[in-house]
Amino acid sequence: MAKKVDKNLLVITPIKHIPGVYEMLSNKFNLFYYPDFQINDFDKISNKIFYAIYTNPNKSKTRIDSSLVDKIPSLRYVVTASTGTNHIDKEYLKGKGIKIISLTKDLKTIKTISSTAEHSFALTLMALRNIDQASSSVLKNEWDYLPYVGRQMNKLNVLIVGYGRLGKMYYKYAKAFGASIDVVDPFLKKKSIFKNINFVSLKEGVKNADVIALHVHHTDETENLINTNLLKLCKKSVLIVNTSRGEIVNEDDIINFLKNNKQSKYYTDVIADEIVSKNKSLILKENKLLENLFITPHIGGMTIDAQEIAFGRVANKLIRTIDNE
Repeated sequence: MAKKVDKNLLVITPIKHIPGVYEMLSNKFNLFYYPDFQINDFDKISNKIFYAIYTNPNKSKTRIDSSLVDKIPSLRYVVTASTGTNHIDKEYLKGKGIKIISLTKDLKTIKTISSTAEHSFALTLMALRNIDQASSSVLKNEWDYLPYVGRQMNKLNVLIVGYGRLGKMYYKYAKAFGASIDVVDPFLKKKSIFKNINFVSLKEGVKNADVIALHVHHTDETENLINTNLLKLCKKSVLIVNTSRGEIVNEDDIINFLKNNKQSKYYTDVIADEIVSKNKSLILKENKLLENLFITPHIGGMTIDAQEIAFGRVANKLIRTIDNE
């Protein structure tokens, strides 16, 4: 067991339900545990000297930016149990000399985490078979299959946007179900090594796609990747599944598309600005009105198995960093 150090760690994400993680951190640090942390909570502990913040974007109500960082001049590390870091102002932290510990480049670890890809595929099957609507009809004492006739995957064309870790997993699942698959990834080098993968351009791929599965990081290049101009090329019955980040899809454009194309569907696990602007989210409001819109609360990576791997790994990385100082 690592020797405990006299350092305060601010934990702003739920971890007590994850086997071993809270214990691991509390054996090393003095923990200040705020699983539903909001910026105003810091007033209660502003007299403490914090060495690091431990967080995760899922469920978070606080962006790690100047509004919080400026309150903690002693801060040296921000630890996030995630590959994505769009909940962190990386440039601001860099300017302050604060280091980020994440899973972004921890390839050996994240290859063992399949939860998000599984959730994406589960959303795909739910949408294709109208499972949610059919189940809701039974609760209304209805018993009629006709409104919920669906599709089978071995008769469909699937377009996977992003052929990284999660895109490859989704490809394997869709292939096992017999789907015809195209892949878009302009950032992937050495495509020639993937002998049996049919790579296409995004504009060409969406024209033929019955299902579009998004598996890309949020960057300047991918923001609003799905927009009106691209949606005009899509089938009017297309299903778009998003477990990446909400900012990948222009939400105003997708809402207009859904309203004008009742056979289309958007099944998403993420929304734009979900950390700070959920109460202003147009797509959350439309979720109550549009039958072809389905949203889950960023649960893609939230299995106990994935959390035990991811949260435990970054906790261990923080402890090792301390021990090596």
